[in-house]
Amino acid sequence: MTAVLVIEDDDRIRLALLLALEDEGYDARGAATAEEGLRSQRREPADYVLVDLMLPGIDGFEGIRQLRRDDDVPIVVVSARDDTHDIVAALEAGADDYVVKPVAIKELTARLRALRRRGRTVTGVEAALPVFAFGELEVSPEAGEVRRAGEPVAVTRTEFRLLCELAEHAGRVLSRQQLLSRVWGYDSGDERLVDVHVGRLRQKIESDPANPRHLVTLRGLGYKLQR
Repeated sequence: MTAVLVIEDDDRIRLALLLALEDEGYDARGAATAEEGLRSQRREPADYVLVDLMLPGIDGFEGIRQLRRDDDVPIVVVSARDDTHDIVAALEAGADDYVVKPVAIKELTARLRALRRRGRTVTGVEAALPVFAFGELEVSPEAGEVRRAGEPVAVTRTEFRLLCELAEHAGRVLSRQQLLSRVWGYDSGDERLVDVHVGRLRQKIESDPANPRHLVTLRGLGYKLQR
């Protein structure tokens, strides 16, 4: 059974989410603090983590950063904070997606299913693809590896899927909506998801992220990966 860890300090919201997820067929586990959630994930890893941002002790931003250092688990923020700065900061900390409260359980589980399909695609359909080379950058879908000048580059599952999608269509411009559909599995959504993940990728694969050579922006059109 697919396990979901819910890190939420409000007892009523946490219980409501746990019960709703169980009704949808998930093994739902709860934690009231980021510290408790981190211990739970290390002890018995869940397949997905839902995390609030306003937590006592370590806040959600720091909790995501600490979790992401050791774990590639998909992380979805579920928060009442809908300010652009907060959303971008959470994504930059390492979250894969962001849902604003109050959230409908059907929407939330749809996001989880999209994340699951992404995980299977990385290791399934794309396994037959060759190694893509862009100067010193190499992307190997089959091995699940990214290398720069021969050295491994640590990327998250979402970053890897985004990079593979761009590599498979090297030299072609993909719009933000196309990337949302192909990488996140959403027919529509917040394009900031794409922008933040592209920015994080550039920090890892470009020698000069401010003036990218390979992962470039076509203003008003989207992004492309070029040699």
